[in-house]
Amino acid sequence: MSSRSFLVVGGGAVGLASAYRILQRFPGSTLTLLEKEDGVGRHQTGNNSGVMHCGLAYRPGTAKARLAVRGIRQLTEFCIEKQIRHDVCGKLVVANREDQIPRLHDLCERGTANGLHGLRMLTPAEMKEIEPHSGGVAGLHVPEEGITDYPAVCETLAREIESLGGRVVCGAKVSALKERGGEWVAETPKGEFAGGILVTCAGLQADRVARLAGEAPESRIVPFRGDYYQLKPGREHLVRHLIYPVADPSFPFLGVHFTRMIAGGIEAGPNAVLALKREGYTRTSFDAADAYDALTFPGLWRFIGRHFKMCLGELERSFSKELFCRSLQNLVPEVQPEDLVEAGAGVRAQAMHPAGRLVEDFDIICRAAAVHVLNAPSPAATACLAIGEEVAARAAQAGGE
Repeated sequence: MSSRSFLVVGGGAVGLASAYRILQRFPGSTLTLLEKEDGVGRHQTGNNSGVMHCGLAYRPGTAKARLAVRGIRQLTEFCIEKQIRHDVCGKLVVANREDQIPRLHDLCERGTANGLHGLRMLTPAEMKEIEPHSGGVAGLHVPEEGITDYPAVCETLAREIESLGGRVVCGAKVSALKERGGEWVAETPKGEFAGGILVTCAGLQADRVARLAGEAPESRIVPFRGDYYQLKPGREHLVRHLIYPVADPSFPFLGVHFTRMIAGGIEAGPNAVLALKREGYTRTSFDAADAYDALTFPGLWRFIGRHFKMCLGELERSFSKELFCRSLQNLVPEVQPEDLVEAGAGVRAQAMHPAGRLVEDFDIICRAAAVHVLNAPSPAATACLAIGEEVAARAAQAGGE
């Protein structure tokens, strides 16, 4: 590669892992990572449920399937090596109606095709051996699924980047990207930073940052907020590990589920409702520019038209603990509304086509001297190290190798 200097925009899991993999692939290179917040991993990565997704449900052959399976194994090894809290505790997927059982078998076949080990269909009695309070008529045990501390993963990656000679600069929101003298130059409140190869991994701002670099992505980031509850301490015994529903193929989001958190406690959620602020984590969060950007996008209205009933149900559930609880009772019948207390929320950066279809797979584009990650929703945190390898390979391509 003629130029061994890199400029990375974005300090979430994907940006950090990409910078880490680039420095591993090109030792001795100059690399600067710019993050607009005061610390790394403050948005999607730091506000997710902490699950390490193993690639069960993704269509075989897609980047999501390939990178999630490779990614969870790499992330687990990274956590062991760097002594980051994690637990490969396994997941139970619950079919609560007879007509969901064929979909459960389909999930088992997909997971097997994706390279997962130990998948096992369960009877109700076998399910209760793993999760004594689970409901349902059939289940699927996924032993490779787990949980971790993603903020700690991000902090560790930042330290690794610096140990390899890179720089992580926080509080450096990029306001402009220009090509000057054979380099990319980023303008930020902390001054200008330059690099020969530009890599953007901006999550909730991915489309906007790509546009700063002269791209014109057809898709747009539409933010969906996911609200969470937690089980009260006296009711945490109802869930041991992870309990998920069988995904509804008619709706593009998974549905509420139970997650044991690495720091303790049981989280329940999330739903999926349109967020009127890309980085807004409450029901009242609002940003005029973000709201205008979403509400004037034709793709959003086509998406709502296609999934109107589901969208309405998600919105109603966002404002009703009783409705939220009713969905959770499909997984654990004993849980009651009074068992739930409000917890945090996350915002999913979801790229959407103008036709109203979600960009389902990871989307990474390569240009001369630039790589842009345009879509990296869940399971991107799990797959970050594997995505980072892909980005490093694209960076080599972008540099002429």
